[in-house]
Amino acid sequence: MNNPIIAGRVARLQEKLRELGYDAAMIYDRENLIYFAGVDDLEGAGMAIPAEGEPEIFVLFMEADHVKELSGVDKVTAYMFPKDNQSTMMAKWVKAQGWKAPKLAFTRYFISLKDYQCLRDAAPDMQVCDIATLCYQLRSVKDEGELEKMRFASRALAAGMQAAFDAAQPGVAEVEVLAEAERAMLRAGSQGSSFRMQVLSHERQLMHHPYASTAKLRDNAPVVIHLGASYEGYTSKMCRTIFLGEPNPESVRVYEVLKGAQKAAVKALVPGATCNDVYEAATAYVNEQGFGHAWVMEHIGYGVGIRQSEFYPVLAKGSPVKIEENMVVDMLLPTIFIPHVGGPRVTDVIAVKKDGVEYLTQFSQETVIKK
Repeated sequence: MNNPIIAGRVARLQEKLRELGYDAAMIYDRENLIYFAGVDDLEGAGMAIPAEGEPEIFVLFMEADHVKELSGVDKVTAYMFPKDNQSTMMAKWVKAQGWKAPKLAFTRYFISLKDYQCLRDAAPDMQVCDIATLCYQLRSVKDEGELEKMRFASRALAAGMQAAFDAAQPGVAEVEVLAEAERAMLRAGSQGSSFRMQVLSHERQLMHHPYASTAKLRDNAPVVIHLGASYEGYTSKMCRTIFLGEPNPESVRVYEVLKGAQKAAVKALVPGATCNDVYEAATAYVNEQGFGHAWVMEHIGYGVGIRQSEFYPVLAKGSPVKIEENMVVDMLLPTIFIPHVGGPRVTDVIAVKKDGVEYLTQFSQETVIKK
């Protein structure tokens, strides 16, 4: 392999496979293909990584040269569709190894029934092993190239947030505000969001997973704006709240408390601290401000990288996972859950450094009341 970054990533995964006694990792999902193959514009592909030996990537014939050049992987095998696809090619690879009952490792979220059926036919006695958390763990500490891509995405986010602030006014639909934000981000170089973005009127802010709808923004109320951007496979996200007209002072206070909780958590976000330490720092501040009864979520952030929410580390109550230098996380996800008052949110993407942190998302947290 002539790409030292990809070679290092593959070698670290192979070391873990050997420790676990697994024969191979079978990579089908776009996220881990970006990480282990180094190609972000890759669809319909699979990558077989044996615990011992060289990895092999299977791709559509017209993309083979492109993938080989970017990945540095020596074994890039082309297939012709519809005669073959990534499922059949990965199964043929397994069969060619001659294993009787191979231990094959997958990321549990990203394998289709067709992938499984082909492998089962090739190796009926295979043992299925899960490496989802392991892959997130390997991806959690970023190199400088990864950080720079996330910085680029974050700069595009700032352009989108400003456009959303400018567009937000009573009577405008949530999706209309989002359209202005997305246009600004694309013009700034974003290659799209990795999640369904949010522009939320007040009555929809206490839902767990809402997204911008045709609902109209109301006067005298907060508007939550949660945007995402990406660049060359890497993402960033940011959330801010803007207030229209003459909002309820308690809603404004909720936003101020959340900003303070984020600052308290960031102070605790140092190499060697546990995720629980970070969570408890935010919780202590919220309790001090008198909102502990409405602080119901037990996590305040996730890792960020190729995915907008990666499940290592998770900044959660009781988590013993330790923070490491060059991890990247988002904070602060929750709001204060009080009907008709809570809802405002603030989120930033933050890189952990040896001495302090780097806010990858750069946009003012000043409380804006737009009349």
